[in-house]
Amino acid sequence: MLEQKFLPFFVPDIGEAEIAAVVETLRSGWLTTGPKTKEFERRFAEKIGAKHAIAVNSATAALHLALDAVGVGRDDEVLVPTMTFAATAEVAIHLGARPVLVDCESDLLCVDPAKIEAAITPRTKAIMPVHFAGQPCDMDAILEIAGRHKLKVIEDAAHALPTLYKGRLVGTMGDITCFSFYANKTITTGEGGMLVTDDDALADRARIMSLHGISRDAWKRFTAEGTWYYEILHAGYKYNLTDVASALGLVQLDRCQELFERRAACARRYDELLADLPQITRPVVRANVQHAWHLYFIQLNLAQLKIDRNQFIDELKAREIGTSVHYTPLHLHPYYRDHFGYQPGQLPVAESAYQRIISIPLYPKMTEADQERVSRALHEIVAEHRR
Repeated sequence: MLEQKFLPFFVPDIGEAEIAAVVETLRSGWLTTGPKTKEFERRFAEKIGAKHAIAVNSATAALHLALDAVGVGRDDEVLVPTMTFAATAEVAIHLGARPVLVDCESDLLCVDPAKIEAAITPRTKAIMPVHFAGQPCDMDAILEIAGRHKLKVIEDAAHALPTLYKGRLVGTMGDITCFSFYANKTITTGEGGMLVTDDDALADRARIMSLHGISRDAWKRFTAEGTWYYEILHAGYKYNLTDVASALGLVQLDRCQELFERRAACARRYDELLADLPQITRPVVRANVQHAWHLYFIQLNLAQLKIDRNQFIDELKAREIGTSVHYTPLHLHPYYRDHFGYQPGQLPVAESAYQRIISIPLYPKMTEADQERVSRALHEIVAEHRR
């Protein structure tokens, strides 16, 4: 058999327009936060339909600013899905709060609203739904619960651009929504994120805290209309996004629909290619939504296979196909066991899914031949190891 080149889990789609925009910004002499970042914020807010957008250097930074803005502090509790990346929970810890981990829906892997309701205590301050893999959470139920208990809703939309829920773009429902522009997201700035909100007071707090607690746009002090004088109002952070990154982001934002449509086409193609494999469950999509297809994850029907998930991944690796697992539930990690007392068995739906999930390659530059190669490998492995 001919040796095959490794097929990576993800490859970013960066074209000549992005390269030219970054070079132009480098030549302009303005490298850090400046006019390109302001333009990126304005245009992103317009795209989402939000009043305010604040560009930062990661979605983690956006989540941290969001919790700070709504007043989360020491000894508060924040409800976080266990099936998420570490960032969603750790920002609460940085503010002295306790992340209360919540189980997920079995098929969609989004946080389960019924489990949210059961986890609320007098100390609960906010809910942080994660739109897992690009699938929107059940926002009607979550917003109803939040309203009844007077809780803030901070949406982690790191996977969810452009995701629609019943005709509404994610980013227009919660108190604050946080997006990611990491390298494998729908649009990328390399590293970066955006906080969006319609609330003037929340936006003011987040913007001030994003750059050392300074009272005004600090970058303007180096322009003709700026002034040297500023005041420090709070002990803030260094979370600003650079103009170099924003120049890349502006071109990617222009391509957002194109990049999304290519992802969606890949997802449809996988659905067709894998439809004849009962040993593999394909992603389920909620009714009346647009899935952003950040991830295409399969769930193995282990009762029909003689190997486990890890062995299945090894078989794919042997065929030079990259994969990932999203995610090891947070409550199974040593930190959350040691500091918050979580134990295996507490959040069984997420634990069961974790034993079965594999994220397979999906990105805009994938060819039909790439996808057929993944499908062929999956069929071969199932044929060799089915019961």
